[in-house]
Amino acid sequence: MSWESPLKGYENADSLPTTINPDGKSLYNPPGPKSAAYDEFPKPIDSSNNGFDFHIYYIPNDENETKFARELHERVRREFPELRIYKFWDKAVGPHPTAMFEVNTFNPHQTGAFFAWLVVNRGPCSVLIHPNTGDGYKDHMELATWMGRPWSLNADKLKRIPH
Repeated sequence: MSWESPLKGYENADSLPTTINPDGKSLYNPPGPKSAAYDEFPKPIDSSNNGFDFHIYYIPNDENETKFARELHERVRREFPELRIYKFWDKAVGPHPTAMFEVNTFNPHQTGAFFAWLVVNRGPCSVLIHPNTGDGYKDHMELATWMGRPWSLNADKLKRIPH
């Protein structure tokens, strides 16, 4: 597979300084325009429905983990009412190998805030995070990232997911 250069569009830009900041480790970056990614998802993410899905997994036959996941579900509903929060599944559904609930974000600010919040509040739950580009297989298998222990997805079911 070939990848487009991440420097596309910067081919003729001035060289960046190699000056080290007073902390002795980080590099000085001159002021410049902020990335458009703060305000809109980069292509090919399609935010016409939602930009990102967060699938919060738990083990349904573990009483403590199930209790925690139910409480986390309620907390998410209370603290992030602007997000789309799906019902609590007590069994595997679709390509997901265990019980879970799903949360959708609609813009980069929500995605970053919810991501940061989950990092410290997810407890024993694993979280599959993926963008929505219109290619369900690629979104779940190639562009996804995990918090906690990754689970193997049922890839055959992904090929049938219409996006």
